Amino acid sequence: MISRAERILFMGMLIAAVIMAAILIRLRERAQDRLHALQTSTPLAEAVEALPTAVTLLIPNDADNSLQESQRSLPLPHDESARAHVLLETLLESFKEPSSTHPIAGAGGSSSARGLDIDEVFLMPLPQARDGAPNPGKMAVVNFSTAFAQSHPSGIEPETLTLLSIIGTLHANLPAITQVRFLVDGHPRDTLAGHADLTRVYLASSTDSEGGR
Repeated sequence: MISRAERILFMGMLIAAVIMAAILIRLRERAQDRLHALQTSTPLAEAVEALPTAVTLLIPNDADNSLQESQRSLPLPHDESARAHVLLETLLESFKEPSSTHPIAGAGGSSSARGLDIDEVFLMPLPQARDGAPNPGKMAVVNFSTAFAQSHPSGIEPETLTLLSIIGTLHANLPAITQVRFLVDGHPRDTLAGHADLTRVYLASSTDSEGGR
């Protein structure tokens, strides 16, 4: 006989699966729309007219496998998802700089490809807790472009540093984000470039490699 706790757990997993399926469908629809338009980044364009805001980027350092805080001033749009997109594209652009401590070419291999590394960032409320209580915080779903994943260096350390820098940057600037999930071209993927796990949901409150479930 199925216990009440098992039924609640099953329903929670079912709700999470339905929500993720809806996100994937939406991502695919948006990707198809972009095939008929110029490859530009709308959130970045919107940010140009916004007032500069102090932000913190978590920059990876391959020499000692650490994350170093970098203070920037960026014009950010009002919408939270668009803000997250701008933050992450700026972070990934820093990987392409000549003095980068975590050199990654990214989509196109140069700054001329700005806005092509991340297709979309979605923010969504978390499912209710098992006891039915509201679950504070939000989940960020980061959708990498296929080009970025293909150009990323393979290796557990560089891949993990990229993910942790993204998680840390999101949480530092948008504290409401407590969980992060990664997709590639709107689809679940086992790893980023052969090593770092993309199947798990990461906890944004921690930037160590165990900060997930």
